[in-house]
Amino acid sequence: MSFSLSLWCGIITLFPEMFQAISNHGITRRALVRDLIQLHFWNPRDFAEDRHQSVDDRPYGGGPGMVMGVYPLRYAISAARKAANGAVKVIYLSPQGRRLDNTSICRLAKEPRLIFIAGRYEGVDERLLKLEVDEELSLGDYVLSGGELAVMVTIDAITRWLPNALGHDASVQEDSFVAGLLDCPHYTRPEEVDGLKVPEVLLSGDHAAIARWRLKQKLGRTWVRRRDLFEKLELGSGEQALLQEFIHEQAGGKCDESDYS
Repeated sequence: MSFSLSLWCGIITLFPEMFQAISNHGITRRALVRDLIQLHFWNPRDFAEDRHQSVDDRPYGGGPGMVMGVYPLRYAISAARKAANGAVKVIYLSPQGRRLDNTSICRLAKEPRLIFIAGRYEGVDERLLKLEVDEELSLGDYVLSGGELAVMVTIDAITRWLPNALGHDASVQEDSFVAGLLDCPHYTRPEEVDGLKVPEVLLSGDHAAIARWRLKQKLGRTWVRRRDLFEKLELGSGEQALLQEFIHEQAGGKCDESDYS
């Protein structure tokens, strides 16, 4: 299944104005102008049933904070589903969700229509999750004041995978995590900054040597910074040799080879 050529996003949020950050800037703005993505907003307050437009209430059982109620959110989701005009996946960004990673982003980038729920307060009524939500996702093991930032991060990451969203579609293939590795170091002009020089191989014009160096740096940087990622990788003999070469080179400098065992 290929990546979506145009992604329709419905966003359930109390603060739609926050999304100007991705609507007016960067790659997501360019994708909106090119109609590669569409952002549509529904505010649960518009579906509240009292004159105060209440969307939250005290939690059963007591405790601090407030909980977003079922009906304003459910009505907003229903309106978004109708506007989507087709099958749609509903995503709730929550600290309790499954950790968002590159595999999840690629999977979501293949969906033509997505609805994101940005929660607030202590969260949302559990019954809404059972009735309306297809998947819970989390940015990490920490808590934000609301889901808007998490939704923006997710949309930005998805947009990078849409065809023609980047200046060069190959750029995304070089990003960290795409092949299970962190990205290699990058350099630009000038050739020397405070005594630190660009590696000679990058100035050589030897494309094969440059590709080999970059792969070695990806392997080595991942080994140093995110060794947990190697648990999911099966390195070929060539990659193993490059990693050992990196380790020996670093052992001769500031790194001790025992740090890599």
